[in-house]
Amino acid sequence: MELDPLLLSRLQFAFVVSFHAIFPVFTIGLASYIAVLNGLFYRTENPAWERLAIFWTRVFAVVFGMGVVSGIVMSFQFGTNWSNFSLAAANYLGPMLSYEVVTAFFLEAAFLGVLLFGRGKVPQGVHLFASIMVAIGTFISSFWILAANSWMHTPAGMELIDGRFHVTSWSAAIFNPSFPYRFTHMVLASFLTGGFVVAGVSAWYLLLGRDVEANRKAFSMCLWLLLVLAPTQAVVGDFHGLNTLEHQPTKVAAMEGNWETQAGAPLLLFAWPDQAAQENHLEIGIPKLASLILTHHLDGEVPGVSAVPLEEQPPVWIVFWSFRLMVAIGFLMIGVAVAGLWLRVKGRLYDHRGYLQLMRVMTVTPFLAVLAGWFVTETGRAPWLVYGLMTHAEGLTPSLTGGMALFTLVGYGLVYAVVFWAGILYLTRVVRQGMLPESPHEDEVERPKRPFSAAHVSFDDATSQPGRS
Repeated sequence: MELDPLLLSRLQFAFVVSFHAIFPVFTIGLASYIAVLNGLFYRTENPAWERLAIFWTRVFAVVFGMGVVSGIVMSFQFGTNWSNFSLAAANYLGPMLSYEVVTAFFLEAAFLGVLLFGRGKVPQGVHLFASIMVAIGTFISSFWILAANSWMHTPAGMELIDGRFHVTSWSAAIFNPSFPYRFTHMVLASFLTGGFVVAGVSAWYLLLGRDVEANRKAFSMCLWLLLVLAPTQAVVGDFHGLNTLEHQPTKVAAMEGNWETQAGAPLLLFAWPDQAAQENHLEIGIPKLASLILTHHLDGEVPGVSAVPLEEQPPVWIVFWSFRLMVAIGFLMIGVAVAGLWLRVKGRLYDHRGYLQLMRVMTVTPFLAVLAGWFVTETGRAPWLVYGLMTHAEGLTPSLTGGMALFTLVGYGLVYAVVFWAGILYLTRVVRQGMLPESPHEDEVERPKRPFSAAHVSFDDATSQPGRS
């Protein structure tokens, strides 16, 4: 069987990006939470805020390290698998990635050490400032990365001359039509991810009766945050969908499972898309609701996938089901947040064991939603690498063979499996250990020798049988 280098390269990039994405989407939200905790401690001197800040900084150290390791590979892939695209888009992507390094990476590198190891060694105000700078750095990083990625979806401010993109307006290229919606959507997703993880871990500690005062504070804070942000994300997602309808109608048609352009399109709750036949099987839907949502009119016209040739259509079943998974998780998040408000009013927020167990399970859902949304966004753009201007096939490295692509795909898979196993094992140990009984800036605590030392758990301990301490 002949190996297809294009398919294998797409699978490889999808795997690497998906693996990497789950870490920054958590650290962006967590960095801001740590800054808030340090600010509350600076203002109130309440030791509960300090202990929470110390604990979640330990978690941040591990996750941040995993994100850095998993992200290194992506830059290599542009040269090894997508050299034609790298050459064509170098005038834009080169400066954009450089701006990300100069503004965000340097900022994080300058203050990360102070955040992780400076407590008790620098003035409290300086430590708070460092945590704020790290949080700002994560936002700046996401700004540049999403501006670059959004340009691939809605290219603007460019001219394509002799197969190469030339910038005609940097402001139009950076603030391209989809960027404001996608950036806002991702920032809210990061806060939701951080909020659900902190709430889930705090719920577990409350079930165990550990550090009740501090974890009640953390649990309460997160539920107020989720109560506001979960519905807000739904509203932002609606605006994002309308923007996508304007600029990428085929993607929206795939999301809706709508094959023929029609007025009064139904909202399909279930269907089995058949791309070969250009139709759905086993449809269950609500009449005219898709038109109402997308056009705000019951008889509004919704585009169909078949409006473009088959070779320009994305794989509909992936986009269709990923979109439904993302939306279902979003509504679940709203329901859980509202249920938390009801329990708070009833005075049972901290002792309702069923709800606390539910919040433990909800810890994983934002990561699933982020991955599902990423599949919708990137798969729905297919076969375009730069929408309407360059296909995946045109951006592929000409000399790449199927065997080479398979070798690197398997290699990355094995390496990432080891990284994920070791990181999760280490992180599990940190969470099981819980809050340190004393602040890590006591005189008897050794000065850290490496970044993961900020977690205050040796790797040998992490790989041993986890236990409660």
